[in-house]
Amino acid sequence: MGYLLAFLLAYSLGCSSMALYLSKLKHVDFRAGGSGNLGASNATILMGWKAGVLVGVHDIGKAALAVFLAKVFFPALPHVGAVAGVGCVLGHIWPLPMKFRGGKGFAPYIGMTLGLDWKLALAVALLIVLVTLLTDYIVAGTVTTILVVPAYLGWVRHSAPLALILLVATAVIFYKHRENFSRILAGTEIGLRSAARGDRRVK
Repeated sequence: MGYLLAFLLAYSLGCSSMALYLSKLKHVDFRAGGSGNLGASNATILMGWKAGVLVGVHDIGKAALAVFLAKVFFPALPHVGAVAGVGCVLGHIWPLPMKFRGGKGFAPYIGMTLGLDWKLALAVALLIVLVTLLTDYIVAGTVTTILVVPAYLGWVRHSAPLALILLVATAVIFYKHRENFSRILAGTEIGLRSAARGDRRVK
């Protein structure tokens, strides 16, 4: 029951959407423009970098908070932080109040990592930058992160259950980025350098 309660509370926290709040405040329809997602990337596309940063900080923060609160209220349960983190990620991707149409989940995944191991989160941040610069695709940094985090934590903590819990979020985020992979294969995905030049051929 403790795990279920932690998951549900974290899911509810994950449903909080700064992108939605900004869209209501500024009368910008996130569904009709950009990628159509309620996430930091689309906020940047539609409203500028300040909005993107605000959305990103919110989405990272809510997942880190979910992990922290789970550890505080359920200290006797092993891996409850991971369960809460995954719950928050799923709440962000499939929020009930928004008819299960949220973001792609990467920002709260980073927040979950931050809550579980802040040193790993810093290393992952550097890894994201490095992989993105080398490949020119942000999604490459995303995929690298969601694979490295469960592998590393499972290995360091010597816990297959921990790795398996995190792999739930990994699988969902991987699925949510399937269109990006298709565009990369087709050669139509906008790379980081093209985006910096203002190329918006592909959403």
